Amino acid sequence: MDVQVTKRDWPFLLVCVGLGILAEFSFFHEEIGLSYLVFIAVFYAVFFLRISIPFQRRRIGLLLMAAVWLLAGSYLFYNSTLFYLLNLVVIPALVFFHLIMITSQNKIVWSKPAFLILLIMKLKEAIQYSTRFCIGTVKPMDEGTGKTIKRIVIGLITGIPLLLVIIGLLMSADKVFQDMILKLPSFIIRFNFTEELLRLIVVIVLSLLFFGIFQVLPRRTEIETNNVMNPEKKHIYWDSVIVVTILAMLNLVYAIFVAIQFAYFFGGGLQAELTYAEYARKGFFELLLVTLINWTLLIFVLKRVNTPNKAMKLTLKILNTLLIIVSGVMLVSAFGRLSMYEAAYGFTVDRILAHAFMIFLMVIFAYTFIRVWVERLAILHFYLITSLLFYVVLNVIHIEQLIVTNNLERYEQTEKIDIYYLSTLSYTGIEGLIELYKIEPDYPELQRLLRIEQRKLEMKQPDSWQTFNFKKQEVIEKIQRLDLEV
Repeated sequence: MDVQVTKRDWPFLLVCVGLGILAEFSFFHEEIGLSYLVFIAVFYAVFFLRISIPFQRRRIGLLLMAAVWLLAGSYLFYNSTLFYLLNLVVIPALVFFHLIMITSQNKIVWSKPAFLILLIMKLKEAIQYSTRFCIGTVKPMDEGTGKTIKRIVIGLITGIPLLLVIIGLLMSADKVFQDMILKLPSFIIRFNFTEELLRLIVVIVLSLLFFGIFQVLPRRTEIETNNVMNPEKKHIYWDSVIVVTILAMLNLVYAIFVAIQFAYFFGGGLQAELTYAEYARKGFFELLLVTLINWTLLIFVLKRVNTPNKAMKLTLKILNTLLIIVSGVMLVSAFGRLSMYEAAYGFTVDRILAHAFMIFLMVIFAYTFIRVWVERLAILHFYLITSLLFYVVLNVIHIEQLIVTNNLERYEQTEKIDIYYLSTLSYTGIEGLIELYKIEPDYPELQRLLRIEQRKLEMKQPDSWQTFNFKKQEVIEKIQRLDLEV
């Protein structure tokens, strides 16, 4: 790769160093809060000021950028243990995907495997650019530059002894200056060189990574036409007769299963020999069957089956439609079973996520049903966009708040609630315990849990600006005002 750094690039390198320092301050000091939104704002400001080429794929680009901002904002407005960790990976990946998508001049469809190869190559080019830039800067310069460096070294060797003599004279002349200089050794001892060195390395690595990415974004990346990328590649297609046979057998089994078990699905109660836990697990098995077999089979049938005549094409459409309908019935069954399980045992993150995933599958199957009959619709585009929106919505609706609210409503109806589970959640769970205390202050063990949280806050050091979060601040104020019995 040709690395040509112009005079205009050196000030930008300093900007990237500033961006690296901001990233280190934002993500490597304390719990992340406001800092993520601040970093994203500064990062995109640098991007739009630096990159002046016409942007491509603007509509999907706007959707991706909106998703990035919403996910980054969740660190400020919400407090979720699950998505706190997930978004540390998802947001950088989305940002990089977004930058490459809107700056790439390659005519590659973003939903194709070739675009993933483009992402990998761009990242590789960015790392190579930064590496070669560093190697180039430490190579011997011209003769004049070499002489200048030698003079600087000679000046340091000569000046340091003179500096020590002058400092000694100034210490004798001024007691305050002497005390300040004598305190330096203790300051150096207290100074954690290992930690600061690691932080310096993080800043340097991030700065060079940002610099490399911004430098290679405007460049055109030529992708080798391998088998994966070659538009002339011959795909393997399934024989339509074999596929019709498989679909017919599956649909027959599912039809018999649903017919026999229809009352069991929607009867509104449990079989006598089943517990709620067994009932729910059976529902999840069916859901797993739907996702791993039916959905996968549908995708392959839609994309990789030859239909020699209209009769065969119509037969496949009918069989695909039946498979989707039966899958929908099984999804509704699993959804109802999990609802009964939650009514009996309460709401948790895993159960809410399972419900959300089933809703996601219902949307996917509904679109796939349309795609079976309207062949011009793009199927992979919809799956990817829907997955992104699904993930963003899960962040925006604040799952932990939903869990706390539903469990408190369930308590008012049944007087049952798992306070120990609520205490394992983030600050939202603590807020739920506070609300429960207002409803029933004498609930067993509740005051003890709240006193523990109060003591934790009393011992905790004041938060820095990086960690600021609206939900956390609100809960801290509530628990500090709480008057608990000793």
